[in-house]
Amino acid sequence: MAGSQDMFDAIVMADERFHGEGYQEGYEEGSSLGIIEGRQYGTFHGAKIGSEIGCYQGFAIAWKCLLHSCATEKDSRKMKVLESLIEMIQKFPYDDPTYDKLHEDLDRIRGKFKQVCLHVSFCS
Repeated sequence: MAGSQDMFDAIVMADERFHGEGYQEGYEEGSSLGIIEGRQYGTFHGAKIGSEIGCYQGFAIAWKCLLHSCATEKDSRKMKVLESLIEMIQKFPYDDPTYDKLHEDLDRIRGKFKQVCLHVSFCS
């Protein structure tokens, strides 16, 4: 009788053991895949932000050069707005993904870019 009880316990315990082992294997594989997926997501979105800021920087530097070549008194305000945008871009923390105000600073740069677009025109 004791042998049949041990056999019954082994069957019941096997179910619990396999459940625990399956959970652990699934957790480990999910963690590994999560890290890979998170890295890909971060790389993609970081590249998008970098590309966006690079576009703003190129735009601002090009306009600064154009305005400098045909500068008038009224262009000084335009130059100040452009220089402000360039300064904001230069202070942007490209190498710190944990920076807690990253999105706030990015929104400020976007707003300044819109302001620049309203102020600059080709040597007018």
